[in-house]
Amino acid sequence: MIRCARLLLPWILVAGITWPSPTLHAQSTPSSLPWQVSAKKTSEQVFELQFAVEVPTGWQLYAPGQSILDIPTTEIKFPDSTLRIGKKIKVDPSPNTENSELFAQKLLLSTGKISWTVSIELPGELPAQLSGELLYTFGNGEAFYPSTVFPFTVHLAGGKSVASVKWNAIDMQHPVRDCGDQTNTDQSLWTIFLLGILGGLIAFLTPCVFPMVPVTVTFFTNRSSTRQQGILNAIWYGLFIFLIYVSISIPFHLAGSGVDENIFNNLSTNVWLNLLFFGIFIVFALSFFGLFEIGLPAGLANRMDARSGLGNLGGIFFMALTLAIVSFSCTGPILGTLLVGVADQGAWPLTYGAAGFGLALGLPFALFALFPGWLQRLPRSGTWMTDVKVVLGFIELALAVKFFSNADLVEQWGLMKRELFLSIWVLLGAGIVLYLLGWLRFGQPPVRNWSITRIAFIGFFVGITGYLASGLGCSPRSELDWISGFPPPGAYSFCPAEKITKDRLEPIKNNLDSARSLAQARNKPILIDFTGWACVNCRRMEEKVWIDPAVSRLMRDSFVVVSLYVDDRRKLPLSEQRVEKMKDGHEKKILTVGDQWAAFQIANFGATAQPQYAIIDATGKALTRTKFYTPDAQEFRSWLECGIEAFAERK
Repeated sequence: MIRCARLLLPWILVAGITWPSPTLHAQSTPSSLPWQVSAKKTSEQVFELQFAVEVPTGWQLYAPGQSILDIPTTEIKFPDSTLRIGKKIKVDPSPNTENSELFAQKLLLSTGKISWTVSIELPGELPAQLSGELLYTFGNGEAFYPSTVFPFTVHLAGGKSVASVKWNAIDMQHPVRDCGDQTNTDQSLWTIFLLGILGGLIAFLTPCVFPMVPVTVTFFTNRSSTRQQGILNAIWYGLFIFLIYVSISIPFHLAGSGVDENIFNNLSTNVWLNLLFFGIFIVFALSFFGLFEIGLPAGLANRMDARSGLGNLGGIFFMALTLAIVSFSCTGPILGTLLVGVADQGAWPLTYGAAGFGLALGLPFALFALFPGWLQRLPRSGTWMTDVKVVLGFIELALAVKFFSNADLVEQWGLMKRELFLSIWVLLGAGIVLYLLGWLRFGQPPVRNWSITRIAFIGFFVGITGYLASGLGCSPRSELDWISGFPPPGAYSFCPAEKITKDRLEPIKNNLDSARSLAQARNKPILIDFTGWACVNCRRMEEKVWIDPAVSRLMRDSFVVVSLYVDDRRKLPLSEQRVEKMKDGHEKKILTVGDQWAAFQIANFGATAQPQYAIIDATGKALTRTKFYTPDAQEFRSWLECGIEAFAERK
């Protein structure tokens, strides 16, 4: 990461110095050059790639084979590291040599029509097409554009053709039977909204927000000309708090427009992003423990506060914005936890979650303004709010472990097996109990008030910790149904494989061709399971629904079950890497196993959420509508039976 930053810094500085004025160059500045690429076979495994371009008048292309500030001006990149690229790029015609005052060195520059030719050697079976990126540098006397990216796909003569991810035989508009789900029922928006309200209520009890209620409400009611005006101002104040938090999700709607349908899923299963969240949540936890405060710049809060006032709605808005900024050290980690948890489901779940959070924070201000007498019934601010923060700190650490586990599962490192995961959660649960008992402190005073609430929470966390500890064994009783899906799956374990897989259904993994051949040989329908290593609801289905005796019997005896992992980051063989044109016209790169199954799911079943289940026959005929997350074993069994009947009818 540091190396990348060090390499990028010179380019950033140069771009900042030489960036053209928008008023002077808006008409003549190209954002890129119009490259054309072709491939010519020169021997069995060797091709020549030719990149041709006509540089606009007044502009210059920096020739390959040179560096500026120790950074090459030209690079050619391919996803497959085994592909060999020739050491030298041939330039036609030869570039001109010019002295650069800006960089204090001689540079090779080209103008007009130019072609670059480079030799590549491909190992193994040849693909029908090859995708890569050309990074080049161009500019003129006043502008400089380093590392401009030209993504390309070129056809290779004699390469192996790969079947399209779109199967014409799969027609989900006309299945044999009309049973199944019409739309994705994976965690309804209203469920996410209620979770947002729960998160907002927890944030409301933190020391950053709770003490502000009587102060703010009294301020509105005492400083307004009439009580009705004070109440109206307080209502506006609560509404603005709600709208501020809802607005957080707007960029996700804009970012999701016109891009890859699988963008949110890719983000949620991205290894480096999960590791980043792992680090962020540890920082959140340490902040809740009181080691430091997380906050937005104090100057920002001061500027917002300076614009606040009761004379107009704008002033009330800035008061609400000031509250959101100064309370960020408490609300930020809680809201971040909520939004990260639903990020893989798209922009609208983010909006619903943020709306619930904003409602739970803003509504109390309006209600206490309407009913001022309630203020007398509020518990006084005190050490109990610090206790809330510290307990949340332990919970943030537990979530950090979950994000590390996601990365570990996707990459199959084997570092965070199920027993280690649960052991850490047990230790964190014990930490909460020890803190509430007063035996573990983070600079807080000793516990002197043994209230019924404290004792109840001690009992609650003792129970939770004991329940987690019961999952450390290898027996089926250790499956922990209440939290199924959160720990790694039972098969990802230190326990002997024979104990884990005994009496469990073992689907075919990531091999749809094998499933089709087996289904044809055994005269059975295919049950496709679109799943993911980091998919919580997928694990819940496997650990709570698939093990139901009736469901398990049907899946074993009447289907060929294949699990397709959309977040499998293993590279496909070079001959299977390609670019597919999707239904909406955009091109999708298929470089990994997960890319292939994600594209297959989108193209044929019109969904990006997991789990999704589909029943087809060996020819690809859709026997039913698909089924999404269904925690009711009876409902899932009925759908399977409908698929069996459809298969019999189809025959």
